[in-house]
Amino acid sequence: MSLVPPIPAADGPEPVGFEVCTAEHCFYVFDALYCALTPSAKPIAPTFPDEKYPLFVTWNTIRPGRSPRLRGCIGTFDPHPLHEGLAEYALISAFRDHRFRKITKSELPSLECGVSLLTDFEDADSYLDWTIGVHGIHISFPHPSMLNSSSSGAPSPLSSSSYLPRITSRQTFSATYLPEVMPEQGWDKIDAVDSAIQKAGWTGTITEDIRRSVKLRRYQSRKHHVDWDEYVAWRNEHGPEYEI
Repeated sequence: MSLVPPIPAADGPEPVGFEVCTAEHCFYVFDALYCALTPSAKPIAPTFPDEKYPLFVTWNTIRPGRSPRLRGCIGTFDPHPLHEGLAEYALISAFRDHRFRKITKSELPSLECGVSLLTDFEDADSYLDWTIGVHGIHISFPHPSMLNSSSSGAPSPLSSSSYLPRITSRQTFSATYLPEVMPEQGWDKIDAVDSAIQKAGWTGTITEDIRRSVKLRRYQSRKHHVDWDEYVAWRNEHGPEYEI
C-alpha cells in the first residue's frame, strides 16, 4: 500500500447513530472508476457528508470459491474531503499502484471495492504498544547505520520508550499496514513490525536495535466493501443506468 507522509486526523466524538464508512462511499468510488473507463457515462453526485478523513481505497479481484485477491490499494494519511479524495484515490489505486497493471474495463465485473476511513490516531509508547485486530500501524525509523548497535536479541516491552536515546537521521524509512492485514496474515506483533520494516525498504538483518528505533503510530479503520453487482444495482437505482 502506497501512502504519503502521515498527518494526524482530527479526532472527536461521533454523533449517535453516525456510521463513518458506508456502502455509498464504496459505490461512489466504483462510480468514479466506471466513469473513467466509460467516457459516455456521467457520474452520480455523492450525498454523504464531505468530511475530511485519511483514507485508503482497495480493489480486490473476486474468484468463486477462493479468497479475494488484491488488485490495487493506495491511500493517504493526509485528511482529504471525501468527495474529492475518494474520487481521486479510486483512480490512483486502480491505475497507479506500481505493483499491478492498470485495471481495465473488462475486469470491472470481477472487482470488489473497499474503502477504509482512518480514525483514532495515537502515538504508541513502543513498537509493541498496539492491539492486533484493532489497530493499523504506521512505522518510521532512521537508517540503521545511524544506530549505536548493541545487537540485543529478544524484544522488550520497553522498546522505543520515551527514555531511550532519541535517534535522528536525514534518511528515514516508513510503511503502514491497515488493521485487517495482521489477522489475515496470522501475524503476531513482531511479525507485523518486522514485515513493515522490510516493506519500508530495509533489506538487511532486523535486530532489536532497529525495532527499538521504530516510531509507531497506531490508528483504527472504519471499513466497508461492495462488489460489482451491488454497484450496478445502485447505479441503476440512483442515476443513469449502467452502460455495457
